[in-house]
Amino acid sequence: MARRCEICGKKPISGNSISRRGLAKKKGGVGIKTTATTTRRFYPNLQKVRVRIGNKIKRINVCTKCLKSGRVQKV
Repeated sequence: MARRCEICGKKPISGNSISRRGLAKKKGGVGIKTTATTTRRFYPNLQKVRVRIGNKIKRINVCTKCLKSGRVQKV
C-alpha cells in the first residue's frame, strides 16, 4: 500500500528525531545537550474510503484534509 492520498498526492515527509540528555538550567542542571539526531518519517492521516468514481464504487486512500474539505463524497 502506497502511503499517498489519491486526491491531493500528500505523501510521507522526513524529519529529525532529536535525543537530548541532561537537566535544564532553570531546574538546577548544567543544561540540556543534544546527543544524537536520527531521521524519522511523518505519515499523512490516510483513511480507506468507498467513493463513487463515474458509475463505479472504489476504495481509495484519502487524507483527512480532503475528506473534511469536501473534495471527496463518501458512498
